[in-house]
Amino acid sequence: MTAPSTEAAAEQWDLTAQVSPYLDRHLIFPLLEYIIENLDYSKEDVAAARLELLRPTHMVDYAAECHKALHGDAPAEMKQQKEQVYQQLETLKNGCEPLLKLCQDENEKKKLVESGKWNVAGLTQIPGITSEMIQTYLALARFHFDCGDYKSSRDMVTHCISWHASPPATSAEDEEEDLVLAGVQQSKHQQQAQNNPDLGNPSMYYLKKADKDMLQVLWGKLACEILVEDWAAARTALDAVKTAMETLTQMGQITALEALQQRTWLLHWSLFVYWNGPGGLEQLVDLCMTEKYKQAITTNAPHLLRYLTAAVLLCKRRVTSKTVEARRLMKQLVYVLQDCEYSDPIVEFVNCLCVKYDFDAAQVKLQECEKVLRADFFLCQQTAVFMEEARIFVFENYCRIHHKIDLQALGDKLAMAPAEAERWMVDLIRNATDMDACLQDDCVVMNSSRQSIYEQVMERTKDLNVRSATLSQSLNTLWNEARKEKLKREKAVMED
Repeated sequence: MTAPSTEAAAEQWDLTAQVSPYLDRHLIFPLLEYIIENLDYSKEDVAAARLELLRPTHMVDYAAECHKALHGDAPAEMKQQKEQVYQQLETLKNGCEPLLKLCQDENEKKKLVESGKWNVAGLTQIPGITSEMIQTYLALARFHFDCGDYKSSRDMVTHCISWHASPPATSAEDEEEDLVLAGVQQSKHQQQAQNNPDLGNPSMYYLKKADKDMLQVLWGKLACEILVEDWAAARTALDAVKTAMETLTQMGQITALEALQQRTWLLHWSLFVYWNGPGGLEQLVDLCMTEKYKQAITTNAPHLLRYLTAAVLLCKRRVTSKTVEARRLMKQLVYVLQDCEYSDPIVEFVNCLCVKYDFDAAQVKLQECEKVLRADFFLCQQTAVFMEEARIFVFENYCRIHHKIDLQALGDKLAMAPAEAERWMVDLIRNATDMDACLQDDCVVMNSSRQSIYEQVMERTKDLNVRSATLSQSLNTLWNEARKEKLKREKAVMED
């Protein structure tokens, strides 16, 4: 895709080309729709890219519409492909018809759940249902997904997962709700799962174990939830994929390189989930700051720093009431930024404030940030909130080194007119509970309230016990591992 050279301020920061390789092709379609409507790319180029993405799928009607819009008519081969799609669909339906009818019969399903036969072993005991039919049912779910019928595919995949799950005893009506809310109810059912070894992992739809095939099913479940925009269920599906992936890694069924690649994919898919719905940004920050996922960012996807930086800026004031914790979060972000060779106005804005302390450069980058935000599919809805939080961040840093600030100078730093800066400052002082400032003679005067030595010592040592316990536990783990290795060597010597 090419963008006109006359106005590339927004298009040059578009990350669609960097994000798309880590997404399922169905997840790329919303990004292309946004590009067509909001960016100054050639519409013919975008339409051609969309049509190319559609070719391997079974979304023949959608592909025909795109082909007509691009070339004026649909080729005859698309009509033949449509007939083939319907034939394949009927073949798959006929191949698992008894199982399809059973899944649609809520009364029969309730009986099987209550009798403990709603699983693969129980289903194959029913006359007319075989293990091959279960595989055909899963293939039909995938076929519906390729046709763009994401809701039907989601429902069928949910059934497939439930056949391998070992949830607590519930009624049929509660079973599907438990599957959806498994991640939300993890803390409630975790103890119950530990006490009862027959129960599955509540973080993984109560699956007792996972293999590579089941991991693919969980990825399909996550894709469906994203595409039907059920963000609460998508968050649960994301946790299930993460749990299954880490479990397989620990068991050695996935190599370290494969795990790194899977984590990179998960980070990209999580952008859909965490940038929608309440509390998502905090979870995105927690995920990205985890050491293994931080490694995935620095190694495979440094462009994700844009979303991590934006998330930190948006949630740093509400992540905790403690100012020191917010500063610690910013320090962690700065460490990550220094490990990556990636730059855009959002990243450079934080770098100018937290590393270079260059407020003039930060002002320039802040003006560019608005264009970047409006050009980004994931960040566009947060443009106004981000700009507000960024101005507050500039003001907080400026106040650390100044006692008296001229409103004219403050307006320049915030990329605002003096009158607008004065109104913004008045609202900020009025609504802030932790800011001791006032306006005097067209200036903002900060009333300093320095911590005593006693308060500083208490603040710095408040988590000393936790850190000491963590260090002690790490040392014990290392000592135990060294002892095991020594015993293994001694045993090997004795055997020789």
